This record gives sequence, C-alpha cells and structure tokens, in this order.
Amino acid sequence: MQQPIAVLDSGVGGLTVVKEVMRQLPSEQILYFGDTARTPYGPRAAEEVVAFTREIVEYLVQYEPKMIVIACNTATAAALEDIRRRVELPVIGVINPGARAAVRRTRSGIVGVIGTEGTVKSGAYEAALKRLSSRVEIVSRACPSFVPLVEEGDFRSSRAFDIVAEELAPLRNSKIDCLILGCTHYPYLADCISQAMGPEVVLINSAEETAREIQEVLGTSNGLAPSDQIPTHQFFSSGDPVKFREIAQEWLDEQIRRTSVVWQFTPIGSR
Repeated sequence: MQQPIAVLDSGVGGLTVVKEVMRQLPSEQILYFGDTARTPYGPRAAEEVVAFTREIVEYLVQYEPKMIVIACNTATAAALEDIRRRVELPVIGVINPGARAAVRRTRSGIVGVIGTEGTVKSGAYEAALKRLSSRVEIVSRACPSFVPLVEEGDFRSSRAFDIVAEELAPLRNSKIDCLILGCTHYPYLADCISQAMGPEVVLINSAEETAREIQEVLGTSNGLAPSDQIPTHQFFSSGDPVKFREIAQEWLDEQIRRTSVVWQFTPIGSR
C-alpha cells in the first residue's frame, strides 16, 4: 500500500485542496488534519501559528506520509520554511502556486489578494508575485469574517452574500482583473465573491495549481501511487467532529463516494 499525502489546515479550508488532489490524482491516499479547535489562524501571532503547525506535523508523521502539504495560507506564510527544515519529506505550501496562476491569468497586471489578517500582514503573496513579475501591481485586503462563515457551514446563505459584499466593497474600484483567494477557506464562498466582484474579475483558487505541483514533485521522485490503487482516506479534526464531517462530506461528495474513508477525532490542539 502506498504512503499517503498528508494535508493540514486550520480547519475545513484545506478540503478545497484535497478535492482538487482527488480529482487530479484519484489513486492517492489522503491523510487530512483540520485544526478546527483552534481556527481561525489569521488573527494569531506568527509564532503561535508556527507552534501549531509543528505540533500537527509531528502528529501526522507517525503515519509515515510521503509528502506534507500545508494547505493553509496563514500557516504557509508563517511556517513553511520551518517545517522544511524539520522533516525529511517534500513540503509544499499554497502561496507560490496561487501566485503563479495569477501571473498567468492577469491581463492588466493588477492583481488582488484577499486573505486572513496573518497572511496579508506577512506580505507573502506580494513577495511571491514580485518574484514572478516585477511589473505586477498588488492590491491586498484582509477579510477576517470569511473563515468563521465557512467553519460554521454558512457559506451559501443570504447573510454570507451580504457579509462578503460589504467586505469586498473597497476592491470594486481597484481595477484588478484577477483576485487571488488567499485562504483555502475562500473557495467555499466563490459564488458570493464572484457576485460581489463582478464577471470581469477572475477568481484564482490555488488548489488546482497546488495539485499540479504535488503531481510534479511526486512524479520526479517516482512517488506517485499506482493508477489501479483504490485509496483509503483518513480525516482528523481537533474540534467538533460532527460539523467537520458534515462539511467535508458535502464538499467532497463525488470524490469520496467510491473510496474508503476513516473519520477520527483527536484532542490535539484543544487548548
């Protein structure tokens, strides 16, 4: 049996990456940890996010994964290099893939970035975008109300549309032509965001590009699962297991219907 790909997030947001990995790499086993007891990470100090990420990685490595994917923009910005120094495994984040996709798609060269307070404050997207193109202009905005909406499962209500429209109003006249969803929770709100920004603004979800990077890294090392493997996925949450499973099953319905799935609660991160 092939080793799993370990994916971690502050909550359910990383399931947007998992969904794309399952679509592009259907034979791969997923080992997912959602730190729902301590979400959101955005308002927390970078040092605290690093400590949480280390703790989760230490928990996941006991399952002997072949790769670690930090599917949380805040944790990627704060902890990616730290984790790379600590484990002898490929470790990838979601910021560089999102930046690459945006540089490819923008026509005007003016790119919007929305994310948590921690991600926006870090300047990680600005740095990644500038490394790819010195000419790109970046307009960033923190949207702290978005993650709680998703974690509550309230991402399709009229209330969600109203909150998103109000939060994004300052970006409407910014002349951006693409908008990076700089938090893996935000694709759950894609319909709301698209309605608020209008059809002329392309939404950039880093999940697709992240899945491509996973395939490239594993392919280079001959680490891809056999194409005939039927995977068994494991999902862990540190908080309410009922709410986590409900959101995960709704989001991943088609992808997990024909596979084996193990749902587990773990008290890690209960503080």
